[in-house]
Amino acid sequence: MDFEMGEAATGLRGELRRLVAAEVPADFLGAFTDDPADLAVAQHFCRVLADRGLLCAAWPPEFGGRDASVWEQTVVREEMWAHHEPRGAQYMGVNWVGPALMRHGSTAQQNRHLPPIARGEVIWCQGFSEPDSGSDLASLRTAARPDGDGWSISGQKIWTSYAQMAQWCFLLARTSKEDRKQQGLTVFLVPMSRPGIEVRPIRSMLGPHHLNEVFLDNVRATEADVLGRVGDGWQVVREVLAFERVGIARYARCERLLHAAPEVLGPQRWDELVPQLRSGWARMLIHCRRARLLAYQVLALQNEGRISPSDAATYRIAVTRLDQDSATVLAEIATAAPDDEPGRRYRRAIADHWRYAQASTVASGSIEMQRILLARKMLEAA
Repeated sequence: MDFEMGEAATGLRGELRRLVAAEVPADFLGAFTDDPADLAVAQHFCRVLADRGLLCAAWPPEFGGRDASVWEQTVVREEMWAHHEPRGAQYMGVNWVGPALMRHGSTAQQNRHLPPIARGEVIWCQGFSEPDSGSDLASLRTAARPDGDGWSISGQKIWTSYAQMAQWCFLLARTSKEDRKQQGLTVFLVPMSRPGIEVRPIRSMLGPHHLNEVFLDNVRATEADVLGRVGDGWQVVREVLAFERVGIARYARCERLLHAAPEVLGPQRWDELVPQLRSGWARMLIHCRRARLLAYQVLALQNEGRISPSDAATYRIAVTRLDQDSATVLAEIATAAPDDEPGRRYRRAIADHWRYAQASTVASGSIEMQRILLARKMLEAA
């Protein structure tokens, strides 16, 4: 089997690495820290990518892309995540908000929203989870009640990443009560500046901007804000979650940090590591390759329009386990790093990876729910 992506993808990977080296500080660990300069770096880098047609490379030209292959877009995902996502929150707009608009949006919605995403000028947040509806998203209670020629939306969302800085929210609300909880849900595209929206940050070890509560108090929505058809929101969200769960190439960061370990430690310190730790390091590299190949398999199915939730769940289970297992191994290795600037920078990167790994099994749907999805598929096939 040939797993090479082709010359175009190989050249793109080199171009992206040169851009990161030139535009992103060596100690950059993500956009959403206590230092506003980190967000500024991400916003600048998005414009750099957009100017070169790389931010939304796989999008059609009419929407601001360059019609690149799915594998070239995969290279972008891998290099961005490997380097602590210097696009900031833009992966949300690029990976699934944009594709959802292309598939379900009206011409007016596409003209309004896709160009700013392609230029890296807008940040979106996701209004899905609620205090009592996280993994069981279809049980949400945020209600959009008919109000004149539109709706009045009230409820609460939680764990909403980037809500403090987002200009728009991809919001799921209940527009009617039906026999099944998955029915009667609708997606609204709501500006965060609209009256009735309040954001309260949730401080966590992931940083000050990642997690928030969003309160909606009679927020006005119109027919123009509805994505797709009223009541068909669950189908839209199922597609969105499949894109989201595959769109983050977590294995790429694990692999980069693992490969960096022998160089950072140097030959002597590396040889002094206990054999079990070096064996664990090698095992994690194997698991990185497994997760990468699973991702490629799912992307190929997605590209052919044949992806199912269980396909994405299989990848999600593997890559979140990789996140946590590699974080444990790397944290032990990092204790042997020298006390020079490369060593200190490496330990900070490992600490950042470890923090994210703790949240990875609940973000974008808990690993337990992914196992249930996969088990149901296996039982159906039995």
